[in-house]
Amino acid sequence: MSRRPARPALIALFTAGYLAAYLLPTIVGRLAAGLRLSPTQAGLIGSALLLSSAAAGLTLAARVERVGARRAARAGLLLAAVGYGTAALADTTPLVVAGAMIGGFGSGTATAVAATGIAAQKDPHRASTLGLLSVSALAAALYLAIPRISEGHGLPFAALACTALAVWPATSALDGPATPDNCAAPAPKSPLPHARSGLLLAAALVCWSMAQNALWGVSSRIGTEQAGLSEVTVGSVFAVGLGVALLGVIGAGAVGVRLGRALPIGAGTAAIACCVVLSARADDLGSFATGEIAWNTLYPVVLSYVLGLAASLDPRGRWAVLIGAASSLGTACGPLAGSVLAESAGFTVMGVVLAVGLLLLAVPLTAVALHTGGRPLFAGAARRHSGAPVGAIVPPSGVLEQPVVELFDIESTIETAAPAPEFKLQPSVQSPDPVQPEMSSSSYASTSAM
Repeated sequence: MSRRPARPALIALFTAGYLAAYLLPTIVGRLAAGLRLSPTQAGLIGSALLLSSAAAGLTLAARVERVGARRAARAGLLLAAVGYGTAALADTTPLVVAGAMIGGFGSGTATAVAATGIAAQKDPHRASTLGLLSVSALAAALYLAIPRISEGHGLPFAALACTALAVWPATSALDGPATPDNCAAPAPKSPLPHARSGLLLAAALVCWSMAQNALWGVSSRIGTEQAGLSEVTVGSVFAVGLGVALLGVIGAGAVGVRLGRALPIGAGTAAIACCVVLSARADDLGSFATGEIAWNTLYPVVLSYVLGLAASLDPRGRWAVLIGAASSLGTACGPLAGSVLAESAGFTVMGVVLAVGLLLLAVPLTAVALHTGGRPLFAGAARRHSGAPVGAIVPPSGVLEQPVVELFDIESTIETAAPAPEFKLQPSVQSPDPVQPEMSSSSYASTSAM
């Protein structure tokens, strides 16, 4: 049995994999300015990057264990470093697109390895929360630094490549397939549990992520074009928003699943819809900062609960990877959808459309969280006579699973039980006790005849 991957290594991989999506506004904005592209063309490049990341997740969903976590992680980080490095140094659109897609595939590979390992942790919600905390802190620092260092598209891509190289030493803590802490390793070809819930969650998350990143992909344009702010000011607002988001993520990690997952996911999505409308109609620094900071605070909190829910569906991490890939697929479509809506209907109408969509998506997300609020029933679980689960006793790591214990109906058992055998007593001396022992009729007759 292989040892469980170290949590710091998984958090580092999570950070390297998710950072590209967090830097999407500055990547799209600088591609448009540096390569003289239209906003839609720049959004297409951003979508191509994230679509390549989603393709990596879909490809590796059930193959991380077979390939090995360390090997897959190092291959992904190498692709990210080479691809993003090429995009940073290139000054022609074809090379930038090719580098971005190669780097995106590397980011998706790192994310797939991290998701598989996080699902094997004792507390996947806490692990995913720490990953979001790490990537939010790094993105906030980059949003403060990048506008003050240089212009052009090279610096954001260079930051992604350097992050991949910095995470490389952490892969030494990975040692092949991760064995879940809460059960013995299932068969290699075991079917996916919670199939309907997982598919519904994946489908809803595609649209949910697309709506989120439709706003995020054009947020820089809203600040500079509609609110009349400079790039430095917009970057500072993003940094403050991501900094405040750290508090939200820390709070989510402290609360955990005490309130369940349905309430944070459903109510959080509804609150995000309000933030989208406020941010999309911003025309000055106050409204823009309020909408973006509130949105950046709520988004990672809700995402941490969604990722925790995905990890709880399968301790081997297959649903976590598939749902993460679905999220990347929606994220990939976000910049293009936001650019098309903004150019055709304006930022304000775009915000209303996205908000209505998020409110509708809150229903299936909440339903899945209510239906599958925790891990599957594991070894030692007791069931009522009707078949409903009473609870689950999770064995420690390495203990083989035991069959499910069925609690029998005591009354029916007593009724169907065999009668107790009769004993014939033939005492030689009359007992002085007024309570005489119970005897059969034959024994009483023989005693009277004496």
